[in-house]
Amino acid sequence: MKVLLLEDDSALCDLLSFHLEDKGYEVVAKNNGQAALEYLIDNKVDFALLDINTPIISGLDVLKSLREVYKDNTPVIVLTAYQDTKHLKESFESGVDDYIKKPFDLEELDQRIMKLCKIFYIEQKDEILISENIIFTPSLCELKIDNEIKKLALKERDILKYFYAHKNRVISSEELLQNVWTYEEMPTDATIRVYIKNLRELIGKDKITTIRAVGYKFE
Repeated sequence: MKVLLLEDDSALCDLLSFHLEDKGYEVVAKNNGQAALEYLIDNKVDFALLDINTPIISGLDVLKSLREVYKDNTPVIVLTAYQDTKHLKESFESGVDDYIKKPFDLEELDQRIMKLCKIFYIEQKDEILISENIIFTPSLCELKIDNEIKKLALKERDILKYFYAHKNRVISSEELLQNVWTYEEMPTDATIRVYIKNLRELIGKDKITTIRAVGYKFE
């Protein structure tokens, strides 16, 4: 799993980076909001840890830009020394997924990350049951269909992961573009339809419904 860590306190940044790497995460650390935002725009991470009070751009403004400008739904946990409810309220209104007040125990951070991973099905080690005869293993890029292994392309895997994390909700093509592809590799609508077609052939047409002129719904 890859995590973006925005923290300008070098000692705390080193401590958190070491702890997360020890837990098996790939950590990309940034010490100012501008660098963090630029990285998140051009790269995909599984989730981000954003300190609020950071140089150039605050972590809160990074979050707002992700959600409002770039329509990016990357899971985010805010880290902050602020103890007031004003920043808490503003964070959740801006689309944060969780919020931790400093100082915090590393165990608390671990538990909140685990909760986030369960909610968004991030790097699930357990197999995901798509239907009675279909098991999806994201880490291996494969489906087991009636005990037969079918390999998935990376983007097919990413699309299916995103659909499953947001099942029973209509997902537009634009949302898929923003959350599965980087700007440098934006595909055409026809390319997306090909990936959807391939997934339907594997898991069944009834699993992914086309909502005309709106998007797709995974059930």
